[in-house]
Amino acid sequence: MMKWLLAPNAFKGTLSATQVADLIAGCLPSGIQATKMPVADGGDGTSSLLAKVMNLQELPAHGLNAIGKVSKGMIYLNHQEDTAYIDISDLSGVAGLPDFQVNASWTSSYGTGLQIQKAISRGVSKVVLGLGGSATVDLGTGILRALGYLFLDKKGREIPVYSPGFLQKVAFIQRPIKKYKLQFTCLCDVNSIFFGSKGAIPVFGPQKGLHGEALRDHEIAAERVFNLLKQKSPTLYDRQGFGAAGGIALGLSAFFPTTIEMGSDYFFKQTQMETLIQQADLVLTGEGRFDRQSAAGKASHQLLLLAKKYGKKSILISGGSKEEGIQAGFDQVISLPDLESDQLDREDEAAYNLKMALREFFDLGT
Repeated sequence: MMKWLLAPNAFKGTLSATQVADLIAGCLPSGIQATKMPVADGGDGTSSLLAKVMNLQELPAHGLNAIGKVSKGMIYLNHQEDTAYIDISDLSGVAGLPDFQVNASWTSSYGTGLQIQKAISRGVSKVVLGLGGSATVDLGTGILRALGYLFLDKKGREIPVYSPGFLQKVAFIQRPIKKYKLQFTCLCDVNSIFFGSKGAIPVFGPQKGLHGEALRDHEIAAERVFNLLKQKSPTLYDRQGFGAAGGIALGLSAFFPTTIEMGSDYFFKQTQMETLIQQADLVLTGEGRFDRQSAAGKASHQLLLLAKKYGKKSILISGGSKEEGIQAGFDQVISLPDLESDQLDREDEAAYNLKMALREFFDLGT
C-alpha cells in the first residue's frame, strides 16, 4: 500500500490548511494510506496548527482588525515557557477584508498589539509571531502603539492609529515610561529585506492597495520612520525577514530582542516533518497560488526540497500555471482554475474546484 503524506498549506483567503487536507483525503482512491499534516509557514493558521501539535491553550482575544473594526481573535499559550503564539493574519490580515478596504496607507497592526497586551496580562514574556498574510505596511507601529509607544506629528500631537497617511505624519517617536520585558520570535514566509526594488513596498505594496504616487509616498515615509527608529536604536539595520508583514519585525527590533526565523523551518522542526517525509512514499502539498515568490520560503517549496532530499515523489496542487510548479521540480502538478465568485462565496467555490480537480486527476469522474 502506497503511503502518502498530505501536507497542504492554506489557500489564502478561502480554505484553511486543515480543510484542504481533509478534502484531499476524501478524494483519494483506495490503495493509498494517507497521513495528514497540514502545514504553515508563518501565514494564516500557523499558530492554530502549532497549537494542535504542541498542545497549547486557547485564549480568545477579540480586538480590532486591520481597518479598525471589532473582530474575533485567538492567542495560544504555552504556560511552561511563558510563551504566546499569535498570527498577524488573525486580526491584522487581509483574510475577510474586501479588496477595496485593503489600503496600507492606513491599515494598522494595532489589533495584534492588543492581543500581545492581553498575553502579557497572562504572564507571557515571549511572543512567537506568524508574520504572513498581513494587510499592513506600518513597520509594526500599530503593535508598538498598543504597547505604549507614541507616534507624534511635527507639532507634537499624537497621531491616531488607522488615520490615512499615518506614516507620512510621523515626526517623533516617544518611548513609554513603563517598557515591557518581551522577546519576539518572528516567523517569516519571505526572506526579503524591507527596502530596495525587491523589498516590502514595491513587491507587496500593490497587493495591499498601494499604487503609483501613493506607493512612492509610502516608501518615502517608511524610510523616514526607519531613520527615526534608528535614532532610538542606533544598531538597527535593514536585514532579511524585515520585508515580511510590512516591516513588523523591523519595528519590533528597534525596542525588543527579536529573532527572525523562516516560518516553514520553525514549523517543520516542531512537527518533525523530515521524519514524516522519510516514512512516506509521496508528498502531496499545495497552496492557493504557486509562483516565483513561493521559492522565497513558502512551505510548499520547502516541502519540495525535503522530498527531493529523501528521494520522494511530489505532487503540487495550486492555482496559476502548471509550468511554475513543474519548473520548480514537482513531479506532477494539479492546476486549479481562478476563482470567479465574489468574496462571500469564494470558500465554497474553492472547495468545489479542488474536489473537481482531484477527481479528474484520479480519474474518478463526477
